[in-house]
Amino acid sequence: MRGTVSKIIRFQDEEEFIEVIDSALEGFSYLASRYGHNPVEGIVLWDQIGIRDNEGLKVFRVGEFPFVEGTLKLDLETIRVLERYFDEMESKWDELSVEDIAYFADLINDALGKEIVVYDAYDLGLDRNTAYIILNLVNLQYLDGILDGEDREIFERSVELLLQYI
Repeated sequence: MRGTVSKIIRFQDEEEFIEVIDSALEGFSYLASRYGHNPVEGIVLWDQIGIRDNEGLKVFRVGEFPFVEGTLKLDLETIRVLERYFDEMESKWDELSVEDIAYFADLINDALGKEIVVYDAYDLGLDRNTAYIILNLVNLQYLDGILDGEDREIFERSVELLLQYI
């Protein structure tokens, strides 16, 4: 993609990282809704998994399965298989690695006989306490050149938050 760069971000405190990145993404999303340009094109956390259901791909973190289970448009048998494997992963949370999650994703797909679980963090080279971010430098430069007033403050705060980890 023209004008984009990607980077693996490392962090020590996952909760703090998510809070800071959420604040930055909130600011960039607001600006994108007004100006049509978002500098952050994507972010993948080490423990994010996608599940394809009847509506498309839904992405969540390993420990969030109980909360998204009700949003998945899948038959009950498939949900139960997913639930069993995600319960197992969550029970091993402290020692869970990207290799383990990739292995579980393969096991789930094999058990279901179809590929509905997607896990990209392993292929991206992530490890525990890492994330992969795609930044659009053209959009960043565009916003930097046109913003003023309150929108400029939102932009600068979002960039400042992002720079804590880049």
